[in-house]
Amino acid sequence: MRNLGRCSFGVLAGALRQPQSSQVIPFKHALRCVRGLVDFFMMGQYRSHTSDNIAYIEHYLEQFYRMKDIFLEFRVTKRTLAMIDKQRTEIQHQRTQMSQPVAPSKRRRIRDHYHEEEHQRLMELIHRELHSTFIKIHLLSHFSDHIRQFGNILMYSTEVGELAHKEQIKDRWRRSNKNDAARQIVQSDSR
Repeated sequence: MRNLGRCSFGVLAGALRQPQSSQVIPFKHALRCVRGLVDFFMMGQYRSHTSDNIAYIEHYLEQFYRMKDIFLEFRVTKRTLAMIDKQRTEIQHQRTQMSQPVAPSKRRRIRDHYHEEEHQRLMELIHRELHSTFIKIHLLSHFSDHIRQFGNILMYSTEVGELAHKEQIKDRWRRSNKNDAARQIVQSDSR
């Protein structure tokens, strides 16, 4: 996770270097969100923690939570897409029923207003539908309590076990004759 965080933030910063004028604020929000998450994980991996470190962890997580909505529209399910399409057609149907002849100078302002209103409604729908489905992200809010209660969370990391699985179990599986391989792996471990 450490390397992923370092690489993803660098890649995002490079990719979002020269945004168009309409993309500046969303890009800054995306970078702040990713930076908050990366800083949260980096601080969480310290070997020992003080109350100041835990305060930093909580601050970075709060920063991430404030900015994470920027990614909601990219996590839309098929059901939500169907609801969006239905809402969009309803809005357009209402507008065609209410449409009156308008001067060309006002047409653009009205169209921009409608587009902004439609976007706002769609984002509210997306937020309402998807806000509660970030269950793994919610679990991050419990890290600081676990650090206070149990200490360093690196001892609960699965990285070491996964590496050991790759090197030890898979190599021993290849060396076995595949008949009752589990017993052979256990016997070679006990030697």
